[in-house]
Amino acid sequence: MVNFGSLLEPYQKRVNQALNILLPKEGYSRLSDAMRYSVLNSGKRLRPILVYMASELGEEENKEGADDLACAVELIHCYSLIHDDLPSMDNDQLRRGKPTCHLAFGEATAILAGDALQPLAYSLISDCSTISSNLKIEVLKRLSFACGWNAMVEGQMKDITTKEDFNLSELDLMHNQKTGELIKTSLEIGGLVAGLDLEKLSKLSIYGENIGLAFQITDDIIDIESPSEISGKDQGSDSLHNKTTYPALIGMEASKKRAKQLAEKAEQNLNVFSTKSTKLKKLAQFIIQRDH
Repeated sequence: MVNFGSLLEPYQKRVNQALNILLPKEGYSRLSDAMRYSVLNSGKRLRPILVYMASELGEEENKEGADDLACAVELIHCYSLIHDDLPSMDNDQLRRGKPTCHLAFGEATAILAGDALQPLAYSLISDCSTISSNLKIEVLKRLSFACGWNAMVEGQMKDITTKEDFNLSELDLMHNQKTGELIKTSLEIGGLVAGLDLEKLSKLSIYGENIGLAFQITDDIIDIESPSEISGKDQGSDSLHNKTTYPALIGMEASKKRAKQLAEKAEQNLNVFSTKSTKLKKLAQFIIQRDH
């Protein structure tokens, strides 16, 4: 059994330290406290970990640049979670084992906290001193698409208007947009700061597409099988909100089998990196074996 803690914890600690430094100080304002509450409440930190691991695939590592990009994608992710939990969206009560931001601070403050985190992510990239201007433009281009109207936001739109006769390809598209694009982009921008060529970036993208779907399928399984004290979220919330999930559509066993197949396909695209991709291969296994 892979010791996933030893694999993930150094990266989690690294990004948590960087996030703590860049966010407004505690007590500065109610808004800043809501921002810190939502960002610094643990979490898997999958997206920044993907940035870090991809940034290590090149000949030389730009640690400061990787830190800035890792924090940027996590800020985007946290903004999306705050808005996803709102009463007008999923109306969730728990996030990472704590009351959601709108319960802790009120709905208006939660909306504004999410609004503030997104531009903070972009300013972090634009102000990074170790990344060239051309690279910043490419990173901003990819990240803005991943969280824009035809990716994350459109995926969320589909999620709140799910129809009862959703088929598998429609479900895949929704989750590719809502979740997969940012996961894929985290890998791509980590690869960009590592100086990878287009062929290797393409392999990273395909890896990201596959683990993105595997991640969502596993999330759907966790929603059924893991109690709140383990998952940190409301158990059975998908069923409560009448959402179409992979287990509901194709069954639990088929869902687990498909997640495993997607992880294996993802790993195959890393062979071009030789032994440097070992961590990313282990991460694919973590994604489908986790219980939270």
